[in-house]
Amino acid sequence: MGKRRFSGLEVSLLVLFSMMSVVAITLVVLFAIGESGVKTEGSTQAHEDTHTHTIIGGQCPTIPHAERVDCFPDTGASKDKCEVRSCCWSPVDQANVPWCYFSTNHGYTVESVENPSPYVMKAHLRRMESPSLFGADIKELSLHAEMQTANRLRFKISDATRQRYEVPHEHMSTPNTKPSSPIRDTLDITHKPFGLTVRRKENNKVLFDTTMAPLVFADQYLQLSAKLPSHNIYGLGEHVHKQYRHDTNWKTWPIFTRDAFPNGGTHNLYGHYPFFLCLEDESGKSFGVFLMNSNAMEVTLQPAPAVTYRTIGGVLDFYVLFGDTPEQVVQEFLELIGRPVIPPYWSLGFQLSRWDYGSLAEVKSTVERNRAVGLPYDIQYTDIDYMEDKKDFTYDKINFAELPQFSDYLHEKGQRYILILDPAIATSKRQLNASYDSYDRGTAKKAWVTESDGHTPLVGEVWPGETVFPDYTNPNCIDWWVDEYERFYREVKHDALWIDMNEVASFKQGSNKGCAQNNLNYPPFTPNILDGLMYSKTLCMDAKQTWGDHYDVHSLYGYSMVLATEQALHRVFGGNRTLMLTRSSFPGVGKYSGHWLGDNAANWNDIKWAIPGMLEFGLFGVPYIGADICGFFDNSTEDLCRRWMQVGAFYPFSRNHNAQGYKPQDPAAFGANSTLVETSRHYLTIRYTLLPYLYTLFYKAHTTGETVVRPVMHEFYSDSASWTVDRQFLWGKHLLITPVLDPLTDRVKAYIPDALWYDYETWELVKARKQHFDMYLPEDKLGLHIRGGAILPTQTPAVTTTYSRRNPMGLIVALDDSQRAAGELFWDDGDSRGTVESGNYIHYNFSVDAGVLTMQATHAGYSDPDSLVFQNITVLGVAQPPTTVSVTHGNSVSMLPADKIRYDAVKKALVLSNLSLTLGEMYLVQWDQRRAEYQRFNCYPEEGSDEAKCKARGCLWESTTLIDAPWCFYPEDYGYAATTINESDSGMTFDITRNRKYRSSGRPDSPDIDNLRVEVRYHSEHMLQFKIWDPSTKRYEVPVPLSVPSTPETSEAKRLYRVLITKGPFGIQVIRKSTGTTIWDSAVPGFTFSDMFIQVSTRLSSEFVYGFGETEHPSYKHDLNYHTWGMFSKDQPPGYKKNCYGVHPFHMGLETTAHAHGILLLNSNAMDVTLQPTPSITYRTIGGILDFYMVLGPTPEMVVQEYTALIGRPVLPAYWSLGFQLCRYGYANDTEIADLYKDMGLAKIPFDVQYADIDYMDRQMNFVLNPKFAGLPALVNRMRSEGMRFIFILDPAIAANETKPYPAFDRGVAKDVFIKWPKELSDNIVWGKVWPDRPDVQVNESLDWDTQVELYRAYTAFPDFFRNRTAEWWLQEIKDFYEIMKFDGLWIDMNEPSSFVHGTVGGKCLGSDLLENPPYMPPLDAMEKGLNHKTLCMNSQQFLSDGTPVKHYDVHNLYGWSHAKPTYDALLNVTGSRGVVVTRSTYPSSGKWAGHWLGDNYSSWDQLYKSIIGMLEFSLFGISYTGADICGFFNNAEYEMCLRWMQLGAFYPFSRNHNGKGSPRQDPVAWNTTFEEASRDVLNIRYTLLPYLYTLMFEAHAHGNTVVRPLLHEFVEDRVTWDIHRQFLWGPALLITPAMEPGATMVKGYIPDTRWYDYHTARDVGIRGKMVDMATPLDKINLHVRGGYILPWQKAENNTKYSRQNPLGLIVALSDAGSAHGSLFWDDGEGIDTYGTGAYLLTTFTAASSKLTSQVVHSNPTAADRLLLGWVRVWGAGTVQVTQVILTDSAGKQHLLVMNHDTVTQELTVDATAASVHVDQSFSMEWKTSL
Repeated sequence: MGKRRFSGLEVSLLVLFSMMSVVAITLVVLFAIGESGVKTEGSTQAHEDTHTHTIIGGQCPTIPHAERVDCFPDTGASKDKCEVRSCCWSPVDQANVPWCYFSTNHGYTVESVENPSPYVMKAHLRRMESPSLFGADIKELSLHAEMQTANRLRFKISDATRQRYEVPHEHMSTPNTKPSSPIRDTLDITHKPFGLTVRRKENNKVLFDTTMAPLVFADQYLQLSAKLPSHNIYGLGEHVHKQYRHDTNWKTWPIFTRDAFPNGGTHNLYGHYPFFLCLEDESGKSFGVFLMNSNAMEVTLQPAPAVTYRTIGGVLDFYVLFGDTPEQVVQEFLELIGRPVIPPYWSLGFQLSRWDYGSLAEVKSTVERNRAVGLPYDIQYTDIDYMEDKKDFTYDKINFAELPQFSDYLHEKGQRYILILDPAIATSKRQLNASYDSYDRGTAKKAWVTESDGHTPLVGEVWPGETVFPDYTNPNCIDWWVDEYERFYREVKHDALWIDMNEVASFKQGSNKGCAQNNLNYPPFTPNILDGLMYSKTLCMDAKQTWGDHYDVHSLYGYSMVLATEQALHRVFGGNRTLMLTRSSFPGVGKYSGHWLGDNAANWNDIKWAIPGMLEFGLFGVPYIGADICGFFDNSTEDLCRRWMQVGAFYPFSRNHNAQGYKPQDPAAFGANSTLVETSRHYLTIRYTLLPYLYTLFYKAHTTGETVVRPVMHEFYSDSASWTVDRQFLWGKHLLITPVLDPLTDRVKAYIPDALWYDYETWELVKARKQHFDMYLPEDKLGLHIRGGAILPTQTPAVTTTYSRRNPMGLIVALDDSQRAAGELFWDDGDSRGTVESGNYIHYNFSVDAGVLTMQATHAGYSDPDSLVFQNITVLGVAQPPTTVSVTHGNSVSMLPADKIRYDAVKKALVLSNLSLTLGEMYLVQWDQRRAEYQRFNCYPEEGSDEAKCKARGCLWESTTLIDAPWCFYPEDYGYAATTINESDSGMTFDITRNRKYRSSGRPDSPDIDNLRVEVRYHSEHMLQFKIWDPSTKRYEVPVPLSVPSTPETSEAKRLYRVLITKGPFGIQVIRKSTGTTIWDSAVPGFTFSDMFIQVSTRLSSEFVYGFGETEHPSYKHDLNYHTWGMFSKDQPPGYKKNCYGVHPFHMGLETTAHAHGILLLNSNAMDVTLQPTPSITYRTIGGILDFYMVLGPTPEMVVQEYTALIGRPVLPAYWSLGFQLCRYGYANDTEIADLYKDMGLAKIPFDVQYADIDYMDRQMNFVLNPKFAGLPALVNRMRSEGMRFIFILDPAIAANETKPYPAFDRGVAKDVFIKWPKELSDNIVWGKVWPDRPDVQVNESLDWDTQVELYRAYTAFPDFFRNRTAEWWLQEIKDFYEIMKFDGLWIDMNEPSSFVHGTVGGKCLGSDLLENPPYMPPLDAMEKGLNHKTLCMNSQQFLSDGTPVKHYDVHNLYGWSHAKPTYDALLNVTGSRGVVVTRSTYPSSGKWAGHWLGDNYSSWDQLYKSIIGMLEFSLFGISYTGADICGFFNNAEYEMCLRWMQLGAFYPFSRNHNGKGSPRQDPVAWNTTFEEASRDVLNIRYTLLPYLYTLMFEAHAHGNTVVRPLLHEFVEDRVTWDIHRQFLWGPALLITPAMEPGATMVKGYIPDTRWYDYHTARDVGIRGKMVDMATPLDKINLHVRGGYILPWQKAENNTKYSRQNPLGLIVALSDAGSAHGSLFWDDGEGIDTYGTGAYLLTTFTAASSKLTSQVVHSNPTAADRLLLGWVRVWGAGTVQVTQVILTDSAGKQHLLVMNHDTVTQELTVDATAASVHVDQSFSMEWKTSL
């Protein structure tokens, strides 16, 4: 509150405004003072100084006018006066541009610089010889700069020889922890003249550049200018800013606390805030600058853009705060100055006040009339009129006689009472000449501010008359204040305190004695403050306080009063939080107090200007903020007050307050039935409904520093239109308030940011988006919109918070574009101190995804006495009515009855009522958000369904317009029902019975099994199994051994999951306990278990499903729009919906909470899976049992680790197998191979492995050498002697038509290893045909394929690899062939098994045709031809290793699996080395023995990205060593495509170029030199990084990690990565972004949100969390290394034999924190089980604080395999020159290393070779800078 008195200047302005002779007066003034220093019109000077001219002692620089810095900021500038200061005089015709500006000879020079640590810079400055501006210049200065945190730079400039005044802030301190990056990355120093340049370390962007103008540092005049990167400047205060974003057109803002009217002038107001935020650009990156200085100052903003500070004391103590968003900058600032207090809950209620009610009776009358109209209303104030003669700590015992009982009167109705205290204490006695004890006690304590003598109390005048002023910086004064307040509280009870007039205000100029003529009261320079007089309406500047001269601490008066008052409140209210409200403030008061925007007026300007004011105090850390609603001064009109009550209902501090002598303006004063009362009540009711949301925002402000009232720009910074929005504001992220701020209008041009927005009151979706919108707001309406993606906690409102807090709570969910939403709730008792710190609170995270609302109680440390519940939940944006709504709580799932569900089809809103969900507990609320058709499960998946066939199965028939949704679907109770469940600590078992109400499954040849047994087993904390089988009849079960724990996990507390059983229809639910997410829910209709058809469906936790194979998928994430994928191993080249070589019934699911799980169906029969948008999966298999294994991660990478622990870890391939490999089907002879080898050597293309396809065989027969390849054994021996390796192919089928002895067949027959018919049918071999030709035939390849097969192909027999005898036979054949030709690895193909005839020769399969054409045929390739198409008869018999007979029908999909282990065992046995096996057909656990290539692909562009998807899937399947045939197997490769494929294929783990017979060569030397160079370059990169790749292979082998890794495995919290499959990672650290489109010169790639370095340039790319266009010329693939990781490397050579002999290098890619880590696994590269036998080296590397350290974990390498340390490349080493690198070896010896530091790229390269340090011994390496 302020007195309506006008200062002298204000009177003058009024007079000048009324006079018609203003021009004449202005001319007189100008004539009197000389020429103006700022020309406003009339000149014709150009906009830039066009030449440099010399003045005395210096040069006048050529600079744009916008960059001139005023050298004559005081009045009276002229050419002569300017040049006396040795400044430049140049009149211009642009308004406000300085005519007098600095020359080059001002400022300081740097005499010395030192760096005591990497984070600190110190410098000594000396003033350059030049005239002084205001005298007393300080010659020597000290600069102290330090990186205090990763996002905070401090630099302080002070007198080098004398201590000067510095602000004694109670919160600010230097952090204890070291920052993450050295100061050199952020701060540059210019030596002459001195200047500082602050850069953003991520991209080197200049943010704050003081080199634009000289530093001035005199005793009472300090000036610093800095150029800024943008005009988006916000903050500085306290003033009235008519707009939130500053006008940079030469605006000067004084900062010095002052009791003044906020009437729109540029003058200083109550608070002191030298802080601004600058938004750099659309990226959102922002920074803040805080000058910690409490002296009077002014800040000029100019169009450069630039800022100039002019302060008249103290030091220049700057803090620069960096953020990726504006919000982050605020959070950093509040971390520095102190985060805001959480106000008591009741203080968020509506409040009434006025100055001079006149009597308590009038106060009560006001209270009663507002109660009577039902106005939500919590707090009543009294202003100074309650006091006796306006004296503190007294009350008027006549007019306010019953004041001591007033709080009880309010409390009876749940209301609160707040009273005011001013600082000034009257010196006069009380009425009846009674002593004024408060004054007397204060005098005795020497509590007052004194005159300059330090003893005499300074006397001024405020409301009670003559007064003294408490010195709140004096401990004695604080004690006095606390004591007086406590005494008064005992007399007059109240609930909180309002402190005013603490700028400090006085009605006398300085004191009742005036002020002395000295340089404190009249400094050499006075900033542009109101009245131009330092002591105007305040104290003399030479007054003394404990903290210093009032000159220095004036602006801290309110701050010090807040600190003292906090102690008083704590004394009086103890553990209760209470509230403080202050008018004067300084950074840090928000930690204790709120603020109102001062003594405004009832006009339309002030209602507008309140919004920028609130937004600014959000920046300043005072979120409890608001303006006096309806205006303090003047009478408010009904229109104005009505509109102000509407918007004021959304001020955090919502108080209607007016001044003495004006009409009452409380709402009820306008009439009980007035529109104003109705609209006030309406919007205050909404406010009270949303108070839990507002209270949560204050919790966020208190704990993280987020803003409460928030500018639109903070949320939508990428939209430049938002940068100037200041007639609207947000509550947090989610509530947009659009008030009417102009008279007599019902239209507002509102900006609708780029999101979905729902009208809060109508629930309707706003049609506009990212545009201005003409919003109709009649007289009783305000714009209120909820952002899509919001979850707002609510509570049923009441007239006070006392009562509303007892009411049920609720949620408003507003779905976004992705049908997601999120929110929080903080809840405590609303009144106690320290609830966050003590844990006495409840906190919820709410989220919605895929129709599931997760109400996760992250903390439940408070028990509400009113047993609150969530009663109603409203969901906006629900496209379709749900069919069901369920609530999951603990182990209980309940379906909501219809009377609790309401759906508004017009507004697309779902309302759930009467829920009674207990506050503090966790729930899942799930609604079927998709159309009812999505809930259908197909009862007739075969072709040819119709209504009759459908109903014959007992199913429902109903048409739908939804494409692919089934018309025939199961009724709700179709399935089985569970009986008594037997539970134990380790699981449960029970029986289930088919619902015989329905007919059989409709497949007569597959009778239903009515009674089944179910077992659920809790194998471990993260793995469970559930198995369903026929207990009465033994059925086939998969013989693949799995590694399950020997003992189950019996502790429920340790298990990550909870299992629930739905009895009817039977279903299993698996729930993740930590989130409540249901990740398996098979309680859906359609479960069928018949002899040859089993089907089970389950709902999914989300639509994010990955895996199932092997088939070609067009995306890594499955499309759930009714896609069915068949699984049955087949010799089928990759194609859409084609079942291919392997079978992997495993998938990973991502939950909406970013948790992951994996599910394996251990079933080897032909099957399919249907994915539909429910979301759900339906499994259908034609035999066996249901045996599911589930692993719960919870991260994607952990899912793979847990899955491979179950099925077996991937094999560790030989090191050489990571080299590049060449093959083709169609080599004519061994000479072609020899020529290729020679040409590759001449081209110097790295190359390790040569293959031979079936053409090396005589007539394609295993183990027989083709005469055309007679020289191959010698060639192989020569190649191997030169470091090369050789792999040949073996197919399983063995020729049987030989006229001469063929040992492989003959011995196989003798050992009975071949697959035969069941004995009851025949004792013959089941004959097929594959590649082997008959003897003595000449093949005519011009004939059609079937004719060739019939005429030329020999009968073949297929080994039964399940049998031990077969493995022995296979070993012997391989061993014998090794004597003919050496090899290093084996490639096994055609092992699906493939046959060129269908079933058997002649096509007649013996036995039942049901096995060849089962009752249900999954959608397989050529399904109409039966299961035996291109393979064996299904009735063929095989024998498991234990002798159990099995039908090929059941084990067909295991043939390749059974082939892999005997082959791997034979390889190890024969070669004595590890080698590698590559197989085409796979099943879960094949990866234990073999790698896999993605089959016989095609030479087409789409195969490039599909190969990435295939590799990612096989990473899930536990097969790390995988890749596609580079450049394609079938068809002719095209040049550009093949080159791009070579670049991509260089990063396949299995990197082989392979093509088919009849196509032109496509190897790297088959094209031209350009192709050779590109291939060589990219393969050199691969070979360089092989130590890293080999280490990844080890981690896969030892721990189950993935090698080729999807981005989502590393960045699962970033949902963008969930859909990415055109990029991939090697491990966690190498990002590969290939070009995969013809003619591409740019490739779009995602850069996840962390630091990344360009592999080719070593530079930090400076981009995060964005999709970007990357340049990709034909010779380049984009590679990025992740900051924070260390990659081992070696210099590439022509093959790995030689590259392994090179020293080991390291790429140390530093993170933002300046740290990195990595590891190296090393062994001999081919020894058998070196990990198991311990014959290896494992060492880790860590970088931090400019030091690299190794730690040997295990060391047992052979002497021949010891590595020397070589070149170390440190990326992100900073811009300050590294001058020395020292390596300390394990013996403690130090080695000075040769190094080079490129400060542009920030790459430090160090050669450690000369030190001869072995990597198997620990070492450290430290680099030091010049600082």
